[in-house]
Amino acid sequence: MSKQTFLGFARPDGRVGIRNHILILPASICASDTASLVARQVQGAVTFHNQNGCSQVGADQQWTMDIMAGFAANPNIYGTVIISLGCENCQMDLVTEAIQKRTNKPFRQVVIQQAGGTLKAVEQAVRYASELAEAASMQQRQPFPVSELIIGTECGGSDPTSGLAANPLVGCLSDLIVDLGGTSILSETTEFIGAEHILARRAVNEMVRSRIFEIVHRYEEALHMVGEEVRHGNPSPGNMAGGITTLEEKSLGCIHKGGHRPIVAVYDYAQQLHDKGLVIMDTPGNDPSSVAGMIAGGAQIVLFTTGRGTPTGNPIAPVLKITGNKLTFETMRDNLDFDASPVIYQPGSMPKLTDELFELVLQTANGKLSRAEALGFIEIAIARVCNYV
Repeated sequence: MSKQTFLGFARPDGRVGIRNHILILPASICASDTASLVARQVQGAVTFHNQNGCSQVGADQQWTMDIMAGFAANPNIYGTVIISLGCENCQMDLVTEAIQKRTNKPFRQVVIQQAGGTLKAVEQAVRYASELAEAASMQQRQPFPVSELIIGTECGGSDPTSGLAANPLVGCLSDLIVDLGGTSILSETTEFIGAEHILARRAVNEMVRSRIFEIVHRYEEALHMVGEEVRHGNPSPGNMAGGITTLEEKSLGCIHKGGHRPIVAVYDYAQQLHDKGLVIMDTPGNDPSSVAGMIAGGAQIVLFTTGRGTPTGNPIAPVLKITGNKLTFETMRDNLDFDASPVIYQPGSMPKLTDELFELVLQTANGKLSRAEALGFIEIAIARVCNYV
């Protein structure tokens, strides 16, 4: 097989998955435990604990809806069983409509209050999920070009090696994916602050340039409205213990994940991606919620750089953890997938490491489990606008 292809699953909406999961989708926190009971009983099923879905104002609820619809539409999902309680804000018809706007993949519906309680709902949902899993098992992987890949990029628990090694390495891989016709997402708006002018110079047109400044200023203003300042929470204590002193310093390292290609579009949080090339998604700096937004946008795989180490995973897409700190790689081997420290200690090693990381991405696309997948880590968070009502 060519190094410019991978083996994936064709979807009826025209996209390509690298996993073949059945999503058990809880429409609210009140359906989350029931969804977990279902997922445990069906091979190939995945789920997550949805903290939201009710008691939210419109803008907040919309982000939750976008995440749910985006997860169901993500190409790594074969089909979805939606489970709702029945009285939450995110009503079954609303969730269904949001999903159908994004994809034509199969789904089933279970409402706990209509089914007659949790046990009857679980019985019904397990039957639906089993039918979908049986159909999914008949699918065969087929070769597809790398241009079908969407990679998300994230950094968390940073230290100086993140900006010196891991982030530039991911940036080189981002350039390679874009050059092969694929899509790379640069995320974490709060970590553009102080470096937004550098990103803006790479915009393909004035509209994209203006949007880069807009999302940064909007984020800062939203915090000012409630009397807060982004720099009071970022860099985090772990970042500072790792040697990062200011948000601007962190941002200058963070943006290296976007490589050197032009920025062709800016997307709002969790919106479905349509552009090829390097794009920006307006996400928080919080890792699980930023990763969730990119996966809702369509990313099949996420490259996550970390100097301090992290166990972060996701139920929908593999998350590959990359560190530029050789001590962190040794002490957290259970959680980390790739050692980028030779960038620092072996001059001229960047091209070789880019090839090796690209090979790992292709192996993962072909089915190799990430460390987080092997451990079964599925934590997610959803960005919030304001408090519950």
